[in-house]
Amino acid sequence: MEKEAKISALAGQVMGVARDDILVHLRFFDRALAGLGLKERKNIGCFAADGSTCFYDPVYVLKCYQENPKSVTRTYLHLLLHCIFFHQFQYERLDKDRWDLAADIAVENVILEMGFAGAALEEDEAAAGKLKILKEDAGALTAERIYRYFGKNPPSAREEEELRKLFARDVHSLWKPAAQLEATKEQWEKISRRVKADLKSFTKAKSDMGSLLKNLEDAVRDRYDYGEILRRFMVMGEEIGVNDEEFDYVYYTYGLARYGNLPLIEPLEYKESTKVKEFVIAIDTSASCRGEIVKAFLNKTYSILKSGENFFHRINVHILQCDNQVRSDTKITCGEEFDAFLQSGKLTGGGATDFRPVFEYVDSLLAQREFENLKGLIYFTDGYGIYPERMRKYQVIFAFLGEDENRGPVPPWSMKVVLEEEGLEAVGEQ
Repeated sequence: MEKEAKISALAGQVMGVARDDILVHLRFFDRALAGLGLKERKNIGCFAADGSTCFYDPVYVLKCYQENPKSVTRTYLHLLLHCIFFHQFQYERLDKDRWDLAADIAVENVILEMGFAGAALEEDEAAAGKLKILKEDAGALTAERIYRYFGKNPPSAREEEELRKLFARDVHSLWKPAAQLEATKEQWEKISRRVKADLKSFTKAKSDMGSLLKNLEDAVRDRYDYGEILRRFMVMGEEIGVNDEEFDYVYYTYGLARYGNLPLIEPLEYKESTKVKEFVIAIDTSASCRGEIVKAFLNKTYSILKSGENFFHRINVHILQCDNQVRSDTKITCGEEFDAFLQSGKLTGGGATDFRPVFEYVDSLLAQREFENLKGLIYFTDGYGIYPERMRKYQVIFAFLGEDENRGPVPPWSMKVVLEEEGLEAVGEQ
């Protein structure tokens, strides 16, 4: 017992020193360190965190410290960055093995780029070589981008084992579904936004924090429920069908029992439903919007509507293809026509982008009474174009693929939604 107590005390001191080392040299992590508690958990043989607490095996800590004192600081920082980037909160909806590796590579890339001497290891040179090659192929090394890249270019079993040896520091077994985690994503969002603000003031003259900032921007970026946005275009209407909510089965069955085939009340042959009936989808077909992504966007839009049975049987949807002018207008009146367009529709265009012709064209359709009650327009674009100045009576959503800080603001009367390429492709592959 005395030996165990001594081991626990020493391990606690080692973890405290690692914590202080991070705090002194990377002081913009002070809020994050305060948000992640420390607790020993014997016989687990590893480090692990669940978003609120960093658990460590005291024997394992002393073993790591004996081999290389900096390895404990490195692992602590590794765990901290997982929390700052919300990696544990996305675990349930992704391929776990691929996400484990992508998240580990992302945080290790940030640590290496920061050049924190207190967490430097012998294998960093080999890791830097791997990261250089990966960055050339995948671009900015955020966990999401790496995950997407490995989905298209899966490493071999040997390559994956080599990558895990270089980049894995902790065990992710405590990354449970978000509802089961004690720490909430909202708590870490507040911490991460503060880290981002502190980091910008701390690194004005530095260029070695680019990956940290990029990962933070991806983590705290506003994300939207595209399905919820589509429901803004729904209207109330009548459909043929039994209205169960307003039908009294008591009188109906009593009439049949008392008078044979004469029910006292007949079921209503229509019911009111809130569904999508009329809207416009404008597709920017300029050179910067790739055809595969455009089709994936259309497929996702239709899949959301179709899966929730959100279409009326007869609809009035116009799919406009446009760049600096409206190139084509495909009118969709039923689900079958939407299916046919997705299967055989061709994209036309390729010039510069000007949003104004689309709105002028929709104005002309309204003047011709093409729509009875147009609820909205979704404009899928890269965002590099000339926006109209005048507000319309219908709702307008500009949908962008990925965040771009160089993109100008949308008009104040419209809504901006950022879609993930991974999410679009996942629907398109179904």
